[in-house]
Amino acid sequence: MPRPQPPQKLETEAENVARSKSGIVPTVALVLALGGCSLAPELKIPDVPIADSYREAAPWTPAEPSDGLRRDAWWSLYGDAELNALQARLVENSPDLAAAFARYQQVKAIGDQINSGLFPTLAGFGNAQRIRQSELKPLRVLGPTSPDEYGSYTLNIALDYEFDLWGRVRNQVASGVASTRAAQADLESARLILQAQLADTYIALRGLDREVALLNDTIAAYVKALDLTQARHDGGIASGLDVARAQTQLDATRSQAKQALGLRAVLEHAIAGLIGASASNFAIEPRLVDMVLPQVPVGVPSTLLQRRPDIAAAQRRVAAANASIGVARAAFYPAVTLSALAGYQSSDIGNFINAPNTFWAIGPSLFLSLFDAGKRKAEVARTQAVLDEAGAKYRSTVLSAFQQVEDNLALLNHYRAAADSERSALQAAERSLGFATARYREGAVNYLEVVTAQTATLQARRNALDLEIRQRRASVQLIRALGGGWVAAI
Repeated sequence: MPRPQPPQKLETEAENVARSKSGIVPTVALVLALGGCSLAPELKIPDVPIADSYREAAPWTPAEPSDGLRRDAWWSLYGDAELNALQARLVENSPDLAAAFARYQQVKAIGDQINSGLFPTLAGFGNAQRIRQSELKPLRVLGPTSPDEYGSYTLNIALDYEFDLWGRVRNQVASGVASTRAAQADLESARLILQAQLADTYIALRGLDREVALLNDTIAAYVKALDLTQARHDGGIASGLDVARAQTQLDATRSQAKQALGLRAVLEHAIAGLIGASASNFAIEPRLVDMVLPQVPVGVPSTLLQRRPDIAAAQRRVAAANASIGVARAAFYPAVTLSALAGYQSSDIGNFINAPNTFWAIGPSLFLSLFDAGKRKAEVARTQAVLDEAGAKYRSTVLSAFQQVEDNLALLNHYRAAADSERSALQAAERSLGFATARYREGAVNYLEVVTAQTATLQARRNALDLEIRQRRASVQLIRALGGGWVAAI
């Protein structure tokens, strides 16, 4: 049985506890007062030279990034139900999109780990041992009379909390939050890229469907022309050269049709990969689709900074790098941690949880690195360089975004003008073919003029079709460059 202690000794211990508490309270108060400090520099987003307006569009005013704006299903503007269905399959099954989501989840989990630094850590410890001590152990407990074998049983809870005096933890959390939001923007950017890639590939595939149909119609017309030439040759009116020219024209066009089918198969396989389907089992039935050319509300350049997820990601990485400088600077100052420990300890398991077996400890601890051969200074320099790199990448991303918008606006405008000229050229080529064919029937010209007119007409038809497809593909890239869909307010 433990021997009762005199009342005087109990009072002395109480006084010691009171004195220890009186020393801890001012320390804690001082620590809390310093807890609002932060050594991170003021966040400054790099300036980017931006024009007052798009060269091809209207004036604008500056705005803050808001990549969280609602994005409509912009691909539905092309008026193709099959494209809409493929976009839904992409979101559900795309392996690239799944990988992007997994990357975001990784960054988010790291951010959650960093965020735990704002809270105390609580740990439990238990120990049960049977110990035999050496007879010649230095400072043997109770000297020679202590038992050679004894039990040791401990159960305790430990609490640790770092006072964030210089904002180290808060800056770590701020950097983690910014990195997580950047990863979320990366996910949106990956989704937008894949959606635009799918729309672009599908439009190109449907363009090849129309080109194959055009070539097949041309082949049918060339077969009739060959029959006509062969009949004239059999009648002694046309030469064998005319027949050879007609046959050459027919076979060359058949070759072009086969080549177009090969390109179509490649695009079909690409679509299968985008939506997570096997290229061996996936097929899109050929059909003629007159897709709508959407009128993209370009609006003002400020909306580009609002909706582009890659711009938002680049800006948030600047914020993360800026906060990391505060973490590196805080290493020059002491870290203060409050620790508390309480539990039971005894050599008798049968009488373990008993008041005399309790123990506890509480108090702050301080850590300061006095010499590290320039390690902390180098870390500050490294984080500053990371911030400089993030700022340069932000500027590059913004400038590239404006370039992409201007590129596709210019393409759309010039393609539109070119399409008007090409339609006029096609009409002239078709009239020329009609005249040449009629004159050949009359025997006024040889077949070379017909071949020349046929070649020019087919090329004009293919050029007109190509310009239509280019306009639609440029509109897809313009929508992507603007950050995806839009709302009526934009």
